[in-house]
Amino acid sequence: MNSSRPYLLRALYEWIVDNDCTPHVIVDATAPGVDVPEEYVKDGQIVLNLSPSAVIELQLADDCVSFNGRFGGKPTDVFMPMAAILGIYARENGQGMAFEPEEDDDDPAPEGGNEPTPFRRAGKPSLTVVK
Repeated sequence: MNSSRPYLLRALYEWIVDNDCTPHVIVDATAPGVDVPEEYVKDGQIVLNLSPSAVIELQLADDCVSFNGRFGGKPTDVFMPMAAILGIYARENGQGMAFEPEEDDDDPAPEGGNEPTPFRRAGKPSLTVVK
C-alpha cells in the first residue's frame, strides 16, 4: 500500500495556505538524500517555510519535496525525500501534524515466510502538536 504521508502533507499544506497561515515543515536533515543548507540545521533538523511567497517551483511529489528558496539572500535548491519530512504545521497557531517514522520497504522478509503480520493495536492512538 502507498504511504499516506504525501497525501496528508499536500492536504495539510493546502489547508494551512487556504487559512492564510504560513506552512512550515520539520525535516530530518540527517536522512539519506536530504539536500538543505547545512548552516541552518540545528540538532539534526531544519524547519523550512513553504509559503508561496517564500519559495518558487514547490513540488510536493509522492516521493519527495523540492523547491528553490533564498537563504541569507542566496537562491538555493532544496530537496527532501518524503520519508525525511517529520511534520507540517502553521506558524501562526501551531496546528498541524507530526508523522511517524516510516518502515523501510527494503527490509528482508521476517523469518518464517512471507505471511503478513496480523494487525495489532498497540494502544490508544494519539496526536502530537508540533510547535
